[in-house]
Amino acid sequence: MARKPADQSVSRDDIIGAAADVLKDNGYDATTMKDIASRVNLTAASLYHHFKNKDFLLLAVLETGLQQAIDTIEPIMKSDINAAEKLKQMVETHVHRITQNPGYGAAMVFEIRSLLNATSAGRGNGNKQEYLERRDKFFQQRDYFEKMFRETIKAGIASGEFRQVDAAIVAKSMLGAQNWVGVWYKEGGRLTGESIATIIVDTFLTSLLAKS
Repeated sequence: MARKPADQSVSRDDIIGAAADVLKDNGYDATTMKDIASRVNLTAASLYHHFKNKDFLLLAVLETGLQQAIDTIEPIMKSDINAAEKLKQMVETHVHRITQNPGYGAAMVFEIRSLLNATSAGRGNGNKQEYLERRDKFFQQRDYFEKMFRETIKAGIASGEFRQVDAAIVAKSMLGAQNWVGVWYKEGGRLTGESIATIIVDTFLTSLLAKS
């Protein structure tokens, strides 16, 4: 089938989703713009009308995955339910989202170093200043996402629902476990996304809940 030329419209979201899947399969270093273009039936040259280079496309994958996560978790975090139920819903929602789009979770595990080490953002069709500003904003947003889990754990400690723990370390551990689901989860495998979420929730909440 012929590849679509640059002047035909293609969804930016479709390109980003395809990029997440290719990055999960190949890793950043082994992935080419041609690989990603092939997933959405475009010519490789056409991608440069949407993204300046591979660094910008990786950044878009990470930005998109993180923003989706924030949009689903933030309403739960800001709700009036107790800390234990809030944390339960946050983990369930995040894990379920990752099993629906595992490429984004895998990117958060494996591609952060690539983001830090990006070398071509300021070359050719790139814009180094724009890239660095967006990268800094991404890390600020990532810190905010982690903070939602950390503050929920702290609230549970303050209310007596959770035992005394280092909330920062527990939050990082929880998010690491959740994002890793994107690495090993296989659709149609032994467990559904909902089952995996239940196991992760049970593991962490059991360790957190204060003994009566």
